[in-house]
Amino acid sequence: MSLTSHLTALREKHAHLSEQVDMIQRSPGSSDQEIATLKKQKLRLKEEIERLSHA
Repeated sequence: MSLTSHLTALREKHAHLSEQVDMIQRSPGSSDQEIATLKKQKLRLKEEIERLSHA
């Protein structure tokens, strides 16, 4: 997998997680733990994207 395609895949995963977080936050009775877990995953992906973008 090339660096460009890997970055594209990471960005797609990040966007998907953003959609999930938004959907869960709008749901009544959503779990704060679940939201926090998804946000941590988003942050890890963002950090990986930044690291690879500047490599």
